[in-house]
Amino acid sequence: MKLISIGFGNSVNADRIVAVVSPEAAPVKRIVQLAKDSGTAIDATCGRRTRSVIICDSGHVVMSAQTPETLAGKTAKPGADEEPED
Repeated sequence: MKLISIGFGNSVNADRIVAVVSPEAAPVKRIVQLAKDSGTAIDATCGRRTRSVIICDSGHVVMSAQTPETLAGKTAKPGADEEPED
């Protein structure tokens, strides 16, 4: 199990992350609102502005104050962007 820091001492299991998205799009806003209504939303922003939304395979939606680019960089596996050598 690999934990990814999402800011302010909070971590998420990297194996459970399905997507890291920006919160500005209307479909993402709907996902967040549905998660809040159903009790599966986790606000890890500590009062700061939500800059990314993490969608987990368990149905939980985690809101973070870090940008999606920052979180994606933390979840990327070393060498994932490299082409295999012949």
